[in-house]
Amino acid sequence: MTVMIGLSAVMVALEDGEPQVLVTRRPSGECALPFGPFDPAGHRTFDLSLRGWVREQTGFEIGYVEQLYTFGDKDRETPEATLAGAPPDARVISVGYLALTPEARPAGASFEARWQDWYHYFPWEDHRVRRPPMIEVEIAPRLKTWAAGNDRRLGRAQIAFGLDGARWMEERVLERYELLYEAGLVAECARDAGLPEPGISLGGSMASDHRRILATGLSRLRSKIKYRPVVFELMPDRFTLSALQRSVEGILGLQLHTQNFRRALDKADLVAGTGQMETGTGGRPAELFTFRRDHASSFSSPGLATPRKSAD
Repeated sequence: MTVMIGLSAVMVALEDGEPQVLVTRRPSGECALPFGPFDPAGHRTFDLSLRGWVREQTGFEIGYVEQLYTFGDKDRETPEATLAGAPPDARVISVGYLALTPEARPAGASFEARWQDWYHYFPWEDHRVRRPPMIEVEIAPRLKTWAAGNDRRLGRAQIAFGLDGARWMEERVLERYELLYEAGLVAECARDAGLPEPGISLGGSMASDHRRILATGLSRLRSKIKYRPVVFELMPDRFTLSALQRSVEGILGLQLHTQNFRRALDKADLVAGTGQMETGTGGRPAELFTFRRDHASSFSSPGLATPRKSAD
């Protein structure tokens, strides 16, 4: 059996506080993450390989990047997501990466790539306004039917989706998606098993296991902004504190308590006022701040406190 290595990129940007992910279009019409081969003869490192073919496929230069996970489950590939030139019996191992960029600029006309709101793929994850009704109306009843008579399954569903009084944990994106897949409630499960599509539509599907890889990236980012200041990799050089809060809320899918967020931000000493004011917004002028990158790199810098405005 031939083993081949592919590299997948979860590329994230923010647009007015709304998290966006870069997707490409497969010949089948399915959306996918940017995905390309690692050539050990031509590429010195995985990182250089990733940057090279992302540039070729999408026209984007990757900034911040970190490795996520290695995806190697048997039968994870679909014909539309295998590597070009791979033999029929090839086992494709995919190394996933998380890449952050401060600007969701359009791809050139020659590239089959576009930015998409990541809640298009995970609509149950956005709790900024309220807990999505689809959880109680569509997801919970089906999960409880699937779990009937099996306490372990029911416990997993309660913990993952915050059912029956359990607290919603925003970092459990991957766990929730995998639970929906196992219960046969997402289109990828039906496709992979050769079954009819489920009777509900829970977000946009993706080629191969790319929605699982994307869920892994979301879980990582939601967790990491709390212990490392990576959110500033998504911010422009100058920003208002309101824009920073909207960005954190967009990533977490939660509404934050403004006063507590700003007190914690001041205590962490991660930003500094520039003395310049934002103009042209039509509202009250707000001071522009900048990330204290040199200061943050001089010690084990904390992430951002994320005090919820109210519990789910």
